[in-house]
Amino acid sequence: MRRPRRTGTSVTPTVGTPEFLVRPRPRVIWGVSFGVWGLLSLAATGTIAEFYRSRGAPMEFLDTLGMECSQILPYALLTPFVFAMAMRYPMQRNNWLKRLVLYLGVGLLFSLAHDILRGATPYAYWESKNRTFHSTFWNSEAHKFTIRWEALQSIFYSNIVDDLSGAYLPIILTAHMFSFYQSTRERERRTVQLEAQLTKANLQQLKAQLQPHFLFNTMHSISALMLTNVNAADKMMSRLSDLLRMSLEDGNGQITTLSHELEFVTAYLDIEKIRLGDRVRIALDFAAETLDAQVPHLLLQPLVENAIKHGVSKISTPGEIRVVTSRQVDRLHLMVCDNGPGLSSQATGRSTGVGLRATRERLQTLYGSDQRLEIRSNQGAGLEVSVDLPFRSAPVENRDS
Repeated sequence: MRRPRRTGTSVTPTVGTPEFLVRPRPRVIWGVSFGVWGLLSLAATGTIAEFYRSRGAPMEFLDTLGMECSQILPYALLTPFVFAMAMRYPMQRNNWLKRLVLYLGVGLLFSLAHDILRGATPYAYWESKNRTFHSTFWNSEAHKFTIRWEALQSIFYSNIVDDLSGAYLPIILTAHMFSFYQSTRERERRTVQLEAQLTKANLQQLKAQLQPHFLFNTMHSISALMLTNVNAADKMMSRLSDLLRMSLEDGNGQITTLSHELEFVTAYLDIEKIRLGDRVRIALDFAAETLDAQVPHLLLQPLVENAIKHGVSKISTPGEIRVVTSRQVDRLHLMVCDNGPGLSSQATGRSTGVGLRATRERLQTLYGSDQRLEIRSNQGAGLEVSVDLPFRSAPVENRDS
């Protein structure tokens, strides 16, 4: 058996790590508010100017711009406060009536505040008698502060519907859409965390299953070989040391390179080869272009152990185990097969063992539906377990480490 040269250790998984939305800062909200309402002011200015020009009574551009900015830009000052209120007190199924009352009250205050801000501008209202614009708080002729209550009241009643339907309601709806998007991303984040915890638990379960009985069998074999074949016992001890070292280096990493996974499996097979002797032949066929692929850690070992435990160890003639890796465009194919008894009524446990079941669950968690694990067998003709995964190369820094 030719062992692949180790080119990297565990790498960070690239699956299931979406970037979550960060709640925008207040200055971003203010900037967006002035940007949106400013663009609407310019658009409205162009529309109104064209309307009066088409009727043969063009207005001065500055008057048109001042009139529209006076009407629209005050919304930019009020939008961040309404947006924050709607984010803080969203309307939900269990509180819609209370929130509706709250929103109506805030809506009236919103319209009143808008009219006050608009009234403070020189283009608050049009006085047809003098054919000029005036502020409701400043008398430009007498140059003194004067509140024109009638004009302010007229502005309020004539604009309340436009204020609520054209500005206040869109702000509320935007805040609710943003809040819904935030809660959706939060649920996704929690789901990914739970899936990661589940995958980690499955890996730990797999390691817990591998290490106790495997170490017991290996140490028992070393003890027996010390009396008959010291060189074989020494070699088995060395490979066991390599296997334990790789297990400690990997820690709880979920993803590793196929090269590292094959090195781990090769060390495991070396030990089994020494223990079983001529009862097993091992053939490894690793495509060079697959060695840098990312795969789940401890993916192949349970499949190989299954082939030895339920396959070649159950037949009297020499058994054979083949491990094959190949790549087809953007897919990675792995296969472990043996010439054991295959699946029969007495050997159905091979397809439902703890190792295979944990492997299925880990693949489902890491790759979703973009993976496949298949078991094919004819009674008495051996068993073939194949795994199909998306091909992802390890980062360059991990290849050279």
